[in-house]
Amino acid sequence: MRTSEAIHLVAAVRTDAELFGDQAPARRYRELVAALHPDRLGAADDRERVAAVEAFQQVTARWRAFRDGSTGSTVALGDYRLGALRYAGDLTDLYDVGADRLLKLPRDPADNDLMAREVHALRTIEEQGDPRHLPYVPRLVESFRHRDPATGAERRINVVAAVPGLHSLDDVRRAYPDGVDPRDAAWMWRRLLVALGLAHRAGVVHGAVLPRHVLIEPDAHGVVLVDWCFATPLGHTVPAWVPGFADWYPPEVAKRKPAGAGTDIAMATRCMTWLMGSRAPRELLAFADGCRQRFLRSRPDDAWQLLGEFDQVLERLYGPRTFRPFTLTR
Repeated sequence: MRTSEAIHLVAAVRTDAELFGDQAPARRYRELVAALHPDRLGAADDRERVAAVEAFQQVTARWRAFRDGSTGSTVALGDYRLGALRYAGDLTDLYDVGADRLLKLPRDPADNDLMAREVHALRTIEEQGDPRHLPYVPRLVESFRHRDPATGAERRINVVAAVPGLHSLDDVRRAYPDGVDPRDAAWMWRRLLVALGLAHRAGVVHGAVLPRHVLIEPDAHGVVLVDWCFATPLGHTVPAWVPGFADWYPPEVAKRKPAGAGTDIAMATRCMTWLMGSRAPRELLAFADGCRQRFLRSRPDDAWQLLGEFDQVLERLYGPRTFRPFTLTR
């Protein structure tokens, strides 16, 4: 379904039943989300983009009403009853299922293999990572398969622990459109390197370090690196990239060559320079250039060592580290 068709459909139908139909409503919902998702609009002009975002919001709200009304009760998947739709991710819809947990439901069963990658990555990090740093990645509660009784489609579902008060770097940049003060970006950068160091020591490459996947807790200066569906073992290829972000990936990903710690480091660096915008001092830009060399072999491959080098740059720039309160307003 094309974006323009989806926009017209949402605007034209009068009832939720007309919008989703009675044959395969969940399939129609996923088709609409795929056509309207803000991250998949590509080269859409500003007018179409605004219309698509509004239609997307209507679809998600109307789906909740239709789903609950058509069943007469909250939908159950396994032992979980779906609450509100909290996020629409790259591959999944994330639902509140209570007890500070989110259920990740893939929109397309073809992405089950990517859901399995997240399971393997998070379990490996939990088993092999330093317990002190495990809060930097989501905690996997469980993973199970569910067959849709209406369509017969089987999906792998992941349930992760939710942490309140988190905001993506996309949220941060929207709040600071002229760029974040480098002194504030510094703590986010440092903690992102800790998350990567944790994963790499466990032999895992995240494979999609993008602003939407880096979540911060402003008050306590926390960072959580989420969405491990694109993860791969060190020395293996990244399985896919997030639509619309091809230019954020280093060359080895597009060329289907083995990825390494430097793959994540390059993407993390891009996140942070993008976050600072024109406010980045030349010393940090020079540091960033060293992290984003064209060839993987030329980039740093140890996030822990890089963190030490980063601290040296920060001390030369700003002196001893001090805590700076960070406010995120919308």
